[in-house]
Amino acid sequence: MNLFPDGTPALVTAASSGLGYATALELAREGARIALCSRDLERAQAAAQRIEAETGRPVLALQADVREAAACRDVVQQAAEALGGLGVLVCNAGGPPPGGFEKFDDDAWESAFQLTLMSTVRLTRAALPHLRQHGGRVLTIVSSSVRRPLPNLTLSNVFRPAVHGLMKSLSIELAPQVAVNCIAPGRVLTERIQELDEARAAREGRSWQEVRTQTEQEVPLGRLGEPAEFGRVAAFLCSSAASYVTGSTLLVDGGAVTNL
Repeated sequence: MNLFPDGTPALVTAASSGLGYATALELAREGARIALCSRDLERAQAAAQRIEAETGRPVLALQADVREAAACRDVVQQAAEALGGLGVLVCNAGGPPPGGFEKFDDDAWESAFQLTLMSTVRLTRAALPHLRQHGGRVLTIVSSSVRRPLPNLTLSNVFRPAVHGLMKSLSIELAPQVAVNCIAPGRVLTERIQELDEARAAREGRSWQEVRTQTEQEVPLGRLGEPAEFGRVAAFLCSSAASYVTGSTLLVDGGAVTNL
């Protein structure tokens, strides 16, 4: 569709694999100039090379642990300097560990707070001066847990809705200069989903294949999503094609969330 014909500069965090990678790949396919980061620089560089090979577009690989305040500030600055500004910020971070309430001590809660909520706060704060210059867009990758709690994901059930609330507030505060949206994946086939299925299988004394089959049956479309399907929706929300969309949370879940 060529959503970014002017080569919009974009930063995608936690993009060495999974949904972050799928988003960065699709943004590059649509013409954006991409910087991506990972906690592991070698993984970031490998992801950038794969995107370059597939799209023919150069990609900047950066190292950043988004749990750290200085890293959030620095990665935004590095991306903006290299790309000549920022028009798109995609906030992403690895999911908090699975488990019920009694599993987690204060350190686990603090770690999830820094990873999930404060990373979004800090990245957005650092990017705002650049985004305002470009009439930019912020997209945060959350989870379908913003619509209803998910079993054995207490930390996600708490902090993802907090990010959702932050983004909704910012969509009002920052309009009309900056558009702010969330994208909420359901069961999209990534390493994270494989880990969650295996953890559930271990708890229930079943094989992960049995868990996967049950999960697919619970999705109205009858299957798990593909990362590319998620990436295409994310790219749309980052583009001027979504120029009248802000303050929204779009589910990419095959219809699994059935509440109104």
